Amino acid sequence: MIYMQLFLAFLKIGAVSFGGGYGMISLIRETVLDNNWLTEKEFMAFVAVSESTPGPLAVNMATFVGASQGGILGAFLATLGVILPAFILILLIVACLKNLMQYEGVKVFLGAVRPCVAALILATAVIMGLDVFFGIKRLEDAFAPHLGRIFVFLALSVWGVLARKARRKAPSPVWMIVVSAGLGILIKCI
Repeated sequence: MIYMQLFLAFLKIGAVSFGGGYGMISLIRETVLDNNWLTEKEFMAFVAVSESTPGPLAVNMATFVGASQGGILGAFLATLGVILPAFILILLIVACLKNLMQYEGVKVFLGAVRPCVAALILATAVIMGLDVFFGIKRLEDAFAPHLGRIFVFLALSVWGVLARKARRKAPSPVWMIVVSAGLGILIKCI
């Protein structure tokens, strides 16, 4: 039964999500928490690991959640579910509509979807930020700032701004992850 639930849940996420992996995070979060597949803390850890491993975020999340709930078969079915809608859609677009962007209706549709994707990403960032930095999962939770996490965030933000000003490009995400891991270890040891 879990295999069908994983496949259908991630098929739905893949079918209704626009904007890539970041746009899917809020749907994945809602799905895994509603089904009690992960706790909020486990979900946050899965997001961090998915960000740190090669490949698309949504595919990594589906694979990790599927593996945690149903082993190798669960990982395969959840991953298949999340990629199948995009795969079919791309096949249809290539087969049927060669110059899709020339149609005004397509431009209007995509223009209308972009604010929705931005809102989903922003809402996810705010919800995750409140939990990660201040320990607030629900409105009734007490304000409990995590100073080490706030320091790491601020240090990486300053580094990013300074790197953009000095070199006119953002620092490598790989180095950002390595430095954040190092800072996290250093803070934990202090």
